[in-house]
Amino acid sequence: MRFLLRVLVNAAALGIATWLFSGISLTGGSDQEKVITVLLVALIFGIVNAIVKPLFRIVTIPIILLTLGIFLLIINALLLMFTSWLAGVFGLGWHVDGFWTALWGSIVISIVSFILNAFLPDKDERR
Repeated sequence: MRFLLRVLVNAAALGIATWLFSGISLTGGSDQEKVITVLLVALIFGIVNAIVKPLFRIVTIPIILLTLGIFLLIINALLLMFTSWLAGVFGLGWHVDGFWTALWGSIVISIVSFILNAFLPDKDERR
């Protein structure tokens, strides 16, 4: 259940970033197809963040420390671009045009995800 909520939060964050930035495009026929595309991209984005992001963090620890964490924004932008590339490989109509769009998009996605995750129940919270 928690996994599904995470995918929905990612989809909402990706949808808002797509709506805000003209450099992030979503193509498709009907609204239903676009929603399915965003959900599939959110699934890819979640998998990329779960597998690739920890590896990037470990490899770039010295740079992260030297920049006081600012380099994490670069990592997030690169992961968003990688997600865009994977979406293209899978034939999904979602694309990010360039690094700067990815950087600003990743900032928006981080903020929206943070806000939406604040309303989700904590996995350590007991009922």
